[in-house]
Amino acid sequence: MRIGLTGGIGAGKSYVSRLLTAECGIPVYDCDREAKRLMTASPAIQQQLRALVGTEAYLPDGELNKPLMAAYLFTNEEHQKAVNAIVHPAVRADFKRWAAEQEQAGAPAVAIESAILVEAGFTDLAEKIIVVEAPLSLRLQRVMQRDGATEQQVRARMARQLSDEERRQAADFIIENDGRDITEQLKHYTSTIIQQKHHA
Repeated sequence: MRIGLTGGIGAGKSYVSRLLTAECGIPVYDCDREAKRLMTASPAIQQQLRALVGTEAYLPDGELNKPLMAAYLFTNEEHQKAVNAIVHPAVRADFKRWAAEQEQAGAPAVAIESAILVEAGFTDLAEKIIVVEAPLSLRLQRVMQRDGATEQQVRARMARQLSDEERRQAADFIIENDGRDITEQLKHYTSTIIQQKHHA
């Protein structure tokens, strides 16, 4: 059984991810982290990004030139689409490989975590989708504290993401991460998902 985990910035996806592994025994594939790893580790991606952005896309030591890439990505949406067209297929293939390994090792289920699960077209990689939500004020506070960003900066980042309503359309389960303990709710959802698989 493969579970998709998504939510807006500051909703607390990473927290829910950690709970999934610690409390439910479900390994989680973090798309953001793995995409960054693949951008450095994959010769094919390096070659394509150098062709797209320029040879300066990578530093002499082979690491990604993050300030340059960030500047390139944020100048316009077409740039973002072009980079995503290189990175997303690699992430998709890497998740499938990883998920098969985890399942062979006996994991009861696996999860894929991505802020842009819906936008990236990754929802078909999961049989059930959990959407993490939180009140706007709490989300703003979390991200401002975490990233040292201003409220305007955080709101601008939120505006580039899907709304809660749009994400909800893809959801099988919704977790309201408003500061209360969500462990039992999450355990209930995951056991329901795993049982459904056994009955299917």
